[in-house]
Amino acid sequence: MSVEVKICGIKSFEALDAALEANADYIGLVFYTKSPRYVDVDTAAAIAQRMRGRAKSVALLVDPELDEAARISEIVNPDIIQLHGDESPETLSAIAKVTARPIIKAVRVASQTDTLIADSFDDIAQTILFDAKPLAAEGLNLPGGNGVPFDWRALDGMSRKRRFILSGGLTPENVKDAITLTGATAVDVSSGVESSPGEKDPDRIRQFIERARSAEHS
Repeated sequence: MSVEVKICGIKSFEALDAALEANADYIGLVFYTKSPRYVDVDTAAAIAQRMRGRAKSVALLVDPELDEAARISEIVNPDIIQLHGDESPETLSAIAKVTARPIIKAVRVASQTDTLIADSFDDIAQTILFDAKPLAAEGLNLPGGNGVPFDWRALDGMSRKRRFILSGGLTPENVKDAITLTGATAVDVSSGVESSPGEKDPDRIRQFIERARSAEHS
């Protein structure tokens, strides 16, 4: 089974077309206003419509209010909702109900202890995404997309427990090693395929997808 790839932080038709031409499986649309990858609802709706039938659209929200999640779901009509904040299992359940969409829940990791948090979402989220935990000491203040990996050894044995998406500091240069070491069946990239914050590089997108799909699990 080939590894699935999500290209996150798409905010233009040009970047979308580059990801689609490289056969990305998922496209992430970021609704966190502090991110350089933020996209407004109307633009996101047009991007989601353009990709329909070619890749799955993922609306990335950070600690949203229920009415905000419902509004984005209605206007953008994404295939999946990704929650990337400090949402509780109860909040996840409520958002899943009002959006009627499958849920990806991001769990931020600095050590193996952090991975245990995923267990509390097993009955609600269809997929867990493991991302690097931002460290204030390093000046990182975004919930994701900081371009910094975590110690992948924190996921030792995880692939025998659940399917998951690996994120956090992945690039075309390290994605094969990351997949081989962790056994991830899907990977998520944002800053690792950019020429500058928020600006996607078509060549790096293509390289990332090619190398991810050529990786082998250990």
